[in-house]
Amino acid sequence: MKPLSFIIITYNRVADTLELLQNISSLNKASELLEDVIIVNNASDDDYTPIKHYIQENTSLPFNFIDAPENLGVTKGRNFALQFAKAAICIFLDDDAILQNKDALENVLKSFEGVGMNNREVAIVSFKVLYYDNLEMQVNALPHKNFKEYQSLPYFFTYYFAGGAHAIKRKALDEVGNLPETFFYGMEEYDVSYRIINKGYCIKYDASIIMLHKESAQGRKPKHEKLRMMWVNKAIVAYRYLPIGYFYTTAIMWSLQYLKETKFNIKGFVKGWKEVLQIFSSEKRTMLNKKSLEYLYQTKARLWY
Repeated sequence: MKPLSFIIITYNRVADTLELLQNISSLNKASELLEDVIIVNNASDDDYTPIKHYIQENTSLPFNFIDAPENLGVTKGRNFALQFAKAAICIFLDDDAILQNKDALENVLKSFEGVGMNNREVAIVSFKVLYYDNLEMQVNALPHKNFKEYQSLPYFFTYYFAGGAHAIKRKALDEVGNLPETFFYGMEEYDVSYRIINKGYCIKYDASIIMLHKESAQGRKPKHEKLRMMWVNKAIVAYRYLPIGYFYTTAIMWSLQYLKETKFNIKGFVKGWKEVLQIFSSEKRTMLNKKSLEYLYQTKARLWY
């Protein structure tokens, strides 16, 4: 069995996905290290014939193109893809990205070697993300909120990961369960991270694995609905795993951020607060243990929103 699986969820990005497959094919030792490359078409109505032709013509790599039964969203789509991946380490990459360095796969394996923070085993490695157009660092893809302090480090241990640019040990996912499927969009990384940290693992950022992201350097403003999902999901994560005070600060601060970003969309604001208040009856609290909270404090996690 080869050590790595590659997982790509694609939606209406035929040209970008094709470039990514070509990029994977060009990586050092790709045929030696990749057990499979899973491409899930997330119910796109685009014509993926060019992708299928490329796969048929390039049999040296184990490409597997699968049509999802419906638009599963991010988390459900990744869980769907995981059932087809066989390797011990799964790499997740956005469909609008490529890997910059030819030794990326080799560096992924190296990054998991050895002991992590506080003698914890490394379960997740988060990649460095640069903008495809200008090679500037993508601030919101660095898995730490203190960008100024951490941006230049070659690696560090942290408390969450970049959802579209990371690798994860399958055995850790098997222990904690898959991504939260009720999170259609946003904050699933925090939910998985906290569960994995609570199992005694750690999370690492490694700048030697570089993803080039085709998002504009100006960023894409999430729609009102997606912002509301992010706000509610972050509140759910805080309620599930953190001391209760962090739930209240998260819910309040994110609601204010929602108002600011949506230019006072009152209808969405009211809807969001209704969903947040339902958390008390719909969610169970499974607070992190003492050692896990200590890990969060040691990694300087931003917990209050």
